[in-house]
Amino acid sequence: MRTLFLSCLLLVGFSCFAQRNPFKVLAIYENGGHHVEYSKRAKTWLNGLAAKRGFTVDYIQNTDIIDSAYLSNYQLFIQLDYPPYGWKDKAVKAFEEYISNGRGGWIGFHHATLLGEFDGFPMWDWFYHFMGDIRFKDYIATFASGEVKVEDRQHPVMRGIPGKFLIKQEEWYTYDKSPRPNVRVLASVDENTYQPNGNIKMGDHPVVWTNPKYKARNVYIFMGHSPKLFDNPAYTKLFTNAIFWAAGVKQ
Repeated sequence: MRTLFLSCLLLVGFSCFAQRNPFKVLAIYENGGHHVEYSKRAKTWLNGLAAKRGFTVDYIQNTDIIDSAYLSNYQLFIQLDYPPYGWKDKAVKAFEEYISNGRGGWIGFHHATLLGEFDGFPMWDWFYHFMGDIRFKDYIATFASGEVKVEDRQHPVMRGIPGKFLIKQEEWYTYDKSPRPNVRVLASVDENTYQPNGNIKMGDHPVVWTNPKYKARNVYIFMGHSPKLFDNPAYTKLFTNAIFWAAGVKQ
């Protein structure tokens, strides 16, 4: 054992005990409104994971600083509850190039599918196609629990996650149509398990998907409203898997 220890140090210094393939993550988040508590908890959880697994995370609260040169510093872009409108023009161009040319990976949560005309901004057509040609229609404002079903157990993002897991509090968006024809669905919510039950439903309701038409590794995870999500082992496993897969780094 001592010989192995000394050999390790001689060959690669102390790197045997450090995270292999360190990478940099950029996370944009909302620091106000209904999602501020989720953002706070997400930052705490992300910082802990980064310290444990050897990557770094930088945070921004708007797109003012984003351009191609800025994004080139990062292997992964995480959109934490940040909507697809109101971005600076240079940020829009840089993001589209980043994804289309596979310059890094992307994970979007919850608010990233708030697609339509909001707050006086037009819909971002490129992002509309990126998310599977869907438009936001409605949501369960009073919240409901629901059971998420894994559909694609072979995808790395879903590895080690139970076939079904409960999300205890979510506002479940609905869209004008299912994105399924235009994306690879990894998981969906069973609307028959909603508690309390209600009428705001889609029928076919994907909640985790990736769009293979783009070079960048990308995954959208709908669930992202309640800070209590980080008490759910299935959710944190999903988030962790998504980080390493989208960044192209082996766990």
